[in-house]
Amino acid sequence: MAVSAAKASGKRPVAAPHWSARLSLWAGRGGPLVSFGFVLGLWALVGLSGATPEAIFPAPWSVWSATVEMWENGTLPSDLQVSLTRAAIGFLIGASLGVSLGLMTGRIALVRLLLNPFLNLLRPIPAIALVPVAIVWFGIGEGSKYFVVSYTVFLTVWFNTHHGMEYVPETYLRAARSLGASRLREFLTVILPAAAPHIFAGIRLGVALAFLSLVAAELSGASQGLGFRLQEARQYIRTDRMFALLIILGILGACVDYIVHRIGQKLVHWEQG
Repeated sequence: MAVSAAKASGKRPVAAPHWSARLSLWAGRGGPLVSFGFVLGLWALVGLSGATPEAIFPAPWSVWSATVEMWENGTLPSDLQVSLTRAAIGFLIGASLGVSLGLMTGRIALVRLLLNPFLNLLRPIPAIALVPVAIVWFGIGEGSKYFVVSYTVFLTVWFNTHHGMEYVPETYLRAARSLGASRLREFLTVILPAAAPHIFAGIRLGVALAFLSLVAAELSGASQGLGFRLQEARQYIRTDRMFALLIILGILGACVDYIVHRIGQKLVHWEQG
């Protein structure tokens, strides 16, 4: 009847959304919760089945008990504070240097000629390979941790900033110069906005790498921190604590990544959509 009425009125009937479109919309809204619930359910089933020993693959409730235990005895809050401080300081140092040098290598030919080959040589060196060197240079104190984290963040942010500055469309620059823009105005109103998406992409990636390199730095020569606590749990075969610490690292990284992503959306709004 509805179709007949639509034909009589000369209007095309509105088709119901396809099931795949509905699924995509639903997944975008609640997909993460469903995914986590599904994985947690499978994990709980494995724990209930007793297919694997607790010392090898702990059940979710064992991991939760270990988390509560570490929180109540004060080790987890203390380690969180220490690790977040190290990650934040290392990230700020590395990101500041990366953006500053990327701006120069992207627009100044002499600086690019002198530094690019050397910096590209450093990029494949993993952070964990620098831990022994950092300990020799800075000792087992905080300096070695800051160095490892800032090194990793610096190279990532530098590369993205350099790439964004180097490949600003020439048509943008010619348009600005034809309108009589000064060098400073051209840099602030044309070059920086065009390169900003690349810069924020590097910063966002740098946040994730800061946590990765932090764990590598804390595995050796540390007496506090999440990485140190992971190493300690391995020595005592406390896989429940190891799982708890890994999950906490994942949650921290995801939360910080989300915050940086939202800030980037607000500041680089012209690139959205």
